[in-house]
Amino acid sequence: MNEQHDLVYLVSPGGTMGGEIRVPGDKSMSHRSIMLGSLAEGTCTVEGFLEGEDSLCTLQAFRDMGVKIEGPTAGKLVIHGVGLHGLKAPAAPLYLGNSGTSMRLLSGLLAGQSFATVLTGDSSLSRRPMNRVANPLRSMGAVIDLEAGGLAPLRITPAALHGIDYEMPVASAQVKSCILLASLYAEGESRIVEPAPCRDHTERMLRGFGYEVQTHGNEISIKGGGSLKACHIDVPADISSAAFFLVGASICPGADLVLRHVGINPTRIGVINILRMMGADIEIVREYVAGGEPVADLRVRHAPLRGIHIPEDQVPLAIDEFPVLFVAAACAEGETVLSGAEELRVKESDRIQAMADGLAVLGVEHEVRPDGIAIQGMAGRPLGKGTVNSHGDHRIAMAFTIAALQASGPIEILDCNNVATSFPGFASLVRSCGMSLEEKS
Repeated sequence: MNEQHDLVYLVSPGGTMGGEIRVPGDKSMSHRSIMLGSLAEGTCTVEGFLEGEDSLCTLQAFRDMGVKIEGPTAGKLVIHGVGLHGLKAPAAPLYLGNSGTSMRLLSGLLAGQSFATVLTGDSSLSRRPMNRVANPLRSMGAVIDLEAGGLAPLRITPAALHGIDYEMPVASAQVKSCILLASLYAEGESRIVEPAPCRDHTERMLRGFGYEVQTHGNEISIKGGGSLKACHIDVPADISSAAFFLVGASICPGADLVLRHVGINPTRIGVINILRMMGADIEIVREYVAGGEPVADLRVRHAPLRGIHIPEDQVPLAIDEFPVLFVAAACAEGETVLSGAEELRVKESDRIQAMADGLAVLGVEHEVRPDGIAIQGMAGRPLGKGTVNSHGDHRIAMAFTIAALQASGPIEILDCNNVATSFPGFASLVRSCGMSLEEKS
């Protein structure tokens, strides 16, 4: 979990995209499996767990609070749950690395505990806004202190919580999940209203653990005082990780690639919807259910892409996939316009500006806007070459790796250490598909 920024990707131009692959397990579900499995009564088994740094930070946090967790071994965990009230005070602040999901969800889960905790992270996480979870939690009675500007560390003091009615100002699965986890410890009922659908893994997994969650349209309600029953969780492959290969095969002539066991939760398939609108050839080969989540094999073949105005109702469904969608837009014919995506500015980096800066290096015309970007596609012409700074953002680094498929020369990508936070083995997997990527210090 080092913070050195010395890993560089050197990606040769061209290459292929073919074969059959399985990307790592879904990060969102991996986090939640640790959290709910630890709070359950009984022993929970997890398969397909993502062994990346973000998920391992969540795992270590619960070990630090007295939960016995065996593994991970080849993606398998055995969690010996302690029940909703069985966590113990950690001996030191809980360090969560670069994981915003860990920090924001844990703030809700820990707000109702009988002991104080401090949540810390690396320099990148310490620049990300935390008032978006602290303010609704304070409305529930939580006592949370932040640094100036609403930043980490978070200092949480024991407090009695009560249910709230909360209308979310922006669609955010992290904020919604934070309130749902706090509501487990709150007196009465909480009601959350979403402005637009966002990922619902927390609601689905709570139901899988036997906890009642009601959903009516864009309203979610939950009562405190219940219990979680241990169960088995099969984590599907992460569609956010699959997105790099969906775009890669779409822009690579002759490509024919199959991605196995990918989660296609309706609140996560914005990337598939948007790529299909752009003309991508993505086929759902077979569809089934695993652990309460819809799963499928996806076959993607090269197809000419065209620019579109991305519908705003798709933005929350693809919020993590936009860096690589910007690459698809750069390779398409015509203009692609994204709006209503202010959330991208407060991710691991300002993803709109970071991608715009990299696209400029590659010679792609664009216009940055407060809530999005307009990209002029270069269909029929190669992208440029040069050195791109990922600013320590794993998705920026991986997106520009995929861009090399259409580049005129090598692309050097700086500050790639954090790719391991979400996608361990990324470099090896792209090489197995037919790309040339060198890792160097």
